[in-house]
Amino acid sequence: MENHSTPARRRRIRSASLIGLAAAAALVLSACAGGTTPSATTGEGESASLGEISVQYSWIKNEEFAGEFYAYENGYYDEAGFSEVTGIAGPDTGVAKLLSGTVQFALSDAASVGAAVAEQDAPLKIIGATFQKNPFTILSLADGADIATPEDLKGKKIGVQDSNASVFAALLAANGIDASELEIVPVDFDPTPLINGEVDGFMAYLTNEAITVEMAGYPVTNLAYAENGLPYVAETFTVTDQYLAENKELIKAFLIAEIKGWTDTFTQSSEDTVALVTEYYNESAAAGDLTFGELDPEKVAAGLAAQALLISTEETEANGLFTISDELKEQTLASLATSGWEISADQLFDTTIIDEIYEEFPELKAYLP
Repeated sequence: MENHSTPARRRRIRSASLIGLAAAAALVLSACAGGTTPSATTGEGESASLGEISVQYSWIKNEEFAGEFYAYENGYYDEAGFSEVTGIAGPDTGVAKLLSGTVQFALSDAASVGAAVAEQDAPLKIIGATFQKNPFTILSLADGADIATPEDLKGKKIGVQDSNASVFAALLAANGIDASELEIVPVDFDPTPLINGEVDGFMAYLTNEAITVEMAGYPVTNLAYAENGLPYVAETFTVTDQYLAENKELIKAFLIAEIKGWTDTFTQSSEDTVALVTEYYNESAAAGDLTFGELDPEKVAAGLAAQALLISTEETEANGLFTISDELKEQTLASLATSGWEISADQLFDTTIIDEIYEEFPELKAYLP
């Protein structure tokens, strides 16, 4: 029988069931390949609930968070022992909310977090990364400004969102370009100003606006950040130093639930994932979150395919989702250094928990069908 209840309804049912069984329920996380995953217990061996947490999303609730939606839909957060996991729609880097204690986790990016660490001595750590490759791009029309190299930025009008200002500044710094050599135009996330010729270039995601404009019938040129001086990680799982020190088992349980959710994005059909994303997007729209009209199923499918190339690499196939190799850490730090953000790997990263998960449960590495 099909279940036609809404995502919110399903979460309420699961949360109510968990609360009613909190004394008896264990943190039993079935591994993707049938192994045994950890359980949260009290000192006497009794089951322990991990309570409620909030997660700040970097963007609106679209395919970018398909793994989180599967974690809700398939009960992975519940199995982990959480009574409620609240995903908060962006756009938002999450840095300020982490530091204020408003959220416990943020899906952010290395430039935003690195800038806060370097400039404010912010006590933040990246503990894993969904995107192994930087998804940002300067989008332009191929039959217009056709911005194919960093030098092409000079003298152009570039639309940049407020929340992406630090990341764009990093691109300029990485390529030795002063902001005075071009015009930065404040825009929101709708690429219409690019299509209308109000700007020559538009800061975008390879997995989102770049697809939107191309599907609208406009040949595009992408100046991908990852290929032009900023090959850093993004959609980073970020927490405060204090939260990391005090909640290692909770973080471990959360990341395992996330691994399972993102594994489903690779093992389930594109049609099923598109339907799931659409359901959660519509729920977010009904709640009054920022959205951009109805989702186009074809565009969602294209976005899923594009982001899979940023998530899955030879390294993640060998080491598991969200892992960050030493080489990728160094590339990320080098990217930040070009903007004057000189920090060490120990200041920005702590991947001990994600590494521990795969050491203890190597079967979770198998995310591909």
